[in-house]
Amino acid sequence: MKTKTRNLGLACLLLSATSFTACTAINNVPTESVESQKPAKKISTNGPQDAKEVESFMNSVLVDKMGKYNVNGSNFVVVKDGKVLLNKGYGYADKDKKIPVDKDTVFQIASVSKTFTGLAAMQLADKGAIDLNHDIHEYLDGLKVPNKTGTPLTMFNLLTYTSGVNLPDITTYTSPDYINQEIPMKEFLKEHMPTVVRTPGESYTYDNFAFLLAGYAIENVSGLRFDQYMEKNIFKPLDMSSTSTRFTPELLDRMAVHYDDKGTPHPTSGHAPTDGPQGSILSTGEDMAKYLTMFQQQGKFNGLKIISEKSLEQMQSYQVFADKTLPMTTVGGFEGYFNDLMNGHHVILKGGSMPGHQSLIVLLPKSNTAFYMSYNNDSMMSIEVFEEFMDHYFPEKKKPKKSTYTPLSSKEAAKYVGLYQNTRFHFLKYRLTYKNGSLLMEAGPSGKHTLKMVHPLLFEDEAGNKLAVKKDHQNRIKYFYYTSSTGLDFIADAQKMPTKKPFSDVPHDSLYETHIDNLYAFDIFKTQPDNRFHPEGIMTQGEFADLLLRAHGWFGFPDDTEKNKAKMVSGIPNFNRNTVITRQTAAVMIQNLKQIQPAPKVKITGKTDKWAIEATQALVSQGIIDPDIKPNADGSIDFRSKQPLLRQEASALLDKAFGYYTLPLKIK
Repeated sequence: MKTKTRNLGLACLLLSATSFTACTAINNVPTESVESQKPAKKISTNGPQDAKEVESFMNSVLVDKMGKYNVNGSNFVVVKDGKVLLNKGYGYADKDKKIPVDKDTVFQIASVSKTFTGLAAMQLADKGAIDLNHDIHEYLDGLKVPNKTGTPLTMFNLLTYTSGVNLPDITTYTSPDYINQEIPMKEFLKEHMPTVVRTPGESYTYDNFAFLLAGYAIENVSGLRFDQYMEKNIFKPLDMSSTSTRFTPELLDRMAVHYDDKGTPHPTSGHAPTDGPQGSILSTGEDMAKYLTMFQQQGKFNGLKIISEKSLEQMQSYQVFADKTLPMTTVGGFEGYFNDLMNGHHVILKGGSMPGHQSLIVLLPKSNTAFYMSYNNDSMMSIEVFEEFMDHYFPEKKKPKKSTYTPLSSKEAAKYVGLYQNTRFHFLKYRLTYKNGSLLMEAGPSGKHTLKMVHPLLFEDEAGNKLAVKKDHQNRIKYFYYTSSTGLDFIADAQKMPTKKPFSDVPHDSLYETHIDNLYAFDIFKTQPDNRFHPEGIMTQGEFADLLLRAHGWFGFPDDTEKNKAKMVSGIPNFNRNTVITRQTAAVMIQNLKQIQPAPKVKITGKTDKWAIEATQALVSQGIIDPDIKPNADGSIDFRSKQPLLRQEASALLDKAFGYYTLPLKIK
């Protein structure tokens, strides 16, 4: 077993011959004997073969993992060579009503929907209606995607997560309010359009917008509304009678209740727009078994040709790589996360997440094996189930070769050194520096790492995680992809931030220069018309709020942005965007988003209003103070709480609080 500690946060990520539909005893659902839940002792070397053995093994795995992650209900499907070996429900769809999960229980499969959108796009490519390599604007009926690169955006880019847009989640809206609304795609896209800022095809970023736009192109080219196209050309031919891109009363009636990780039920969330090519499909274990079967029958189902063998091959083979040893994405939504869990086998997978529902589809094309699962809470249980499945049925055939390293010279290191930012999660920032033949990476939550060079475009940290460096279209080092699964780094490439001309009024010996330059590099502070920063200028509460949201890094997620705007000003008396901000007000706003645990031993001197004491103590305890503040002889700190916050002081507080690469140290 290669189990690692995974803290994914979010949030960060599948012809029935024999069907087993009984419910295993989870959370007091009475069915089978304990004997049937005992794990199989012998590890397979040929993949799943025997239905009873598969059932016995998965019983043991699901009982264990559902208990560990407090999951009330799950389904699990295994298909091998077009034959369904397992299609079974575990636990409760509704715990209070004691309704068990079975093969017909409906789950929101969330981003697993992207693979269906990819299938639809490849169908149209088979017919010659879409060319994957043509400018996508040919298929958008006048809808325009702003593009600063001069390189056309294509369907291939959309289907491989390489669109290069600046806000890949700008179209991600979920709420129970959307279930009964009719929100057309075109009108929605007109009002929620990102900009292409990186050359399409150059970098990888998990991208919800891309698959929504692909769905609109499918709708426009086919002349059918997206849900109608999917029903006519995919769901009906596959006999997926309980699958839809839209909510229906009948499917809602069979839907598993949504629970949080504590087991508390909450309402079902819908999408805006109504049809979500990026993640709105509802389905069942019974229907997903048919979908998996189609992949194992060369694109056919019940004698009907769903997709050409050529297009199916593209959907199941990697087209984008971080390094030749690190496959990333296929054409059509499948990905290569958790490469360390694949045991050297060719595996493609796709996970999905909606509030209270999670899904995972895993295909091993060369072994004609696949599984699919959904369950009703927000945990990442599926990854551990995937690991157990692979170790049992597809163990490592040979140990991977141990990496050998080449020392890096300081001269060669110069092209790697700098500040980087994740292209999806802007709160993930990194600093690469050089020391003694290696690169050093400071990466906030995951700490400091030493990166040894395997070859000039591949490095490895002390835990064996790979960091693959990528060049841009001008052959410059521009991106890296970090495989660590202990955070959210793997969700996108990180982009090197360009060096900017320094502000003319910030002295080189200023204690604030580094903080100002860091925020300037990440576009948190914008260029001033006179190239001046005005370091000792004051700012309003509104100006600081805007900077804080950008420094916090969640501004690309509409739902979270609105929540954070309200959260940020909580507890501040008479917040007014036009009022000059004080240092204690800034401290409370930062603490509202940062949520640092205050250190009670930290002593604050000077005058601080009662509503701001805890926040100032929290910031001081983590070293989030401006460099002019020095501890008194007794260790106490005067935060100067009621003084106006100067621009240079704001740069220091924001850089230390949210520039995770700075790794602030606690005040002692």
